[in-house]
Amino acid sequence: QVQLVESGGGSVQAGGSLRLSCVPSGRAFSSYRMGWFRQAPGEEREFVAAISSTGRTTRYSDSVRGRFTISRDNDKNTVYLQMNSLKPEDTAVYYCAADDRGSFYQNTYNYWGQGTQVTVSS
Repeated sequence: QVQLVESGGGSVQAGGSLRLSCVPSGRAFSSYRMGWFRQAPGEEREFVAAISSTGRTTRYSDSVRGRFTISRDNDKNTVYLQMNSLKPEDTAVYYCAADDRGSFYQNTYNYWGQGTQVTVSS
């Protein structure tokens, strides 16, 4: 069982930046593909970004591409989501996800964090 702990959420004005972090438990972090998702009130959870186990490959949703950057440090067992040029519509609970199986291009993951709130005011 993998446990994921997110941090770095908070409140920021439009145009500002935040960096989310996610630390999984366990020793096999470098074998996991990782993803970030978000869920706004009354909305379904949506894909934000993903990174391969090696960190060499990333992909993003159209709504965040060019503003958000996903990265990972396998030595520190941490995955990051750098969020720049934040907009009010980015307001949501952000979830980290992990899986050691399946394709990098899948949006299904076995392990999920509890989420961290990001609020962007206009």
